[in-house]
Amino acid sequence: MRLTRDRIDPSVFLAVQPAPDCGASAAFLGWVRDHHQGRAVIRIQYECYEALAEKELDRIALEVKQKYFCGTVRILHRIGTIEVGEAAVAIWVSSAHRDESFKACREAIERIKTSVPIWKHEFYQDGSSEWVLCAHPHEVIA
Repeated sequence: MRLTRDRIDPSVFLAVQPAPDCGASAAFLGWVRDHHQGRAVIRIQYECYEALAEKELDRIALEVKQKYFCGTVRILHRIGTIEVGEAAVAIWVSSAHRDESFKACREAIERIKTSVPIWKHEFYQDGSSEWVLCAHPHEVIA
């Protein structure tokens, strides 16, 4: 599963045993924080084109896995309303060596942020809201 409307439980997501040929794993958890550019955030809402977002997340996982010779690349991204303090994205990578795991994990999150059609709507304590970080390359949408 790549997208979920359910809360991400880090202990469940990270409770994975790597394959015997993998000596390392790395994880990234992205949390909803209570501020953005000096404004108090109370929650966010992720919206997406689900079929295309799933396809792009699968592509990222496969390409990162091949590039860094990973045993496993798992990605889970929340959609819908997410409260401050909840996990919004989780990535877990296993590989033979730690360097590949770290690099693969970093590349996966950077690519998610720039190419997956998921849009973030932030809601602020003052009652206002704003769409943020919503630019994605045209070639992904095609």
